[in-house]
Amino acid sequence: MKVKNKKQFYKEVLNILKKSIPEPKTELLFQNDFQLLVAVVLSAQCTDDRVNKITKVLFEKYSDAYSLNNAKEEDIYNVIKSCSYPNSKVKYIKGIAKKIVEEYNGKVPSEYEELIKLPGVGRKTANVVMSVLFDKPVIAVDTHIYRVSKRIGLVDKSYNILQVEKELTKYIERNERKNAHHYLLLHGRYVCKALKPLCKQCVLRHLCKYENKNFD
Repeated sequence: MKVKNKKQFYKEVLNILKKSIPEPKTELLFQNDFQLLVAVVLSAQCTDDRVNKITKVLFEKYSDAYSLNNAKEEDIYNVIKSCSYPNSKVKYIKGIAKKIVEEYNGKVPSEYEELIKLPGVGRKTANVVMSVLFDKPVIAVDTHIYRVSKRIGLVDKSYNILQVEKELTKYIERNERKNAHHYLLLHGRYVCKALKPLCKQCVLRHLCKYENKNFD
């Protein structure tokens, strides 16, 4: 299929990824809204596999905002210390629990403006929570999506994270954005890797605009 314009290019890319990734969903493990929020905060510059090992223990001890709010920082640290920046993340998740208990009756807020008021919650984390938990038509741009979008040619190479988010939001239909986030993220995690992309295995290689393709 010859791609004629940008909208068609996006559609073709997503249609191909849809076939190769039949179950587009987060790989973070959680049992309630609060647990997902904590897991996403812990996942900053840390692999989902590592986070899942940490949260398996963390959530057995502190399953909701109330129990985590009552926990000692030292005890939380001992559980999450194997993740990146544990000192900062202890303060973030402890602060999140406190704020959610005191201001939101123990429930994770669903609106962007409220989410970013929580400690350690930036634009990407807020968008992940809104998309996964509340089915909001937003695109969360993490390091994988940022890289893949530029390599494939969905966005200009010079774009910053916010520009990438806006461009993806512009060209991806509202009802497709939640799945598209996972398509691009998982493709980046397992195929279009940062250091050595598996171009030989890539289902998008005939469309991809990446100049340094690796077919070893």
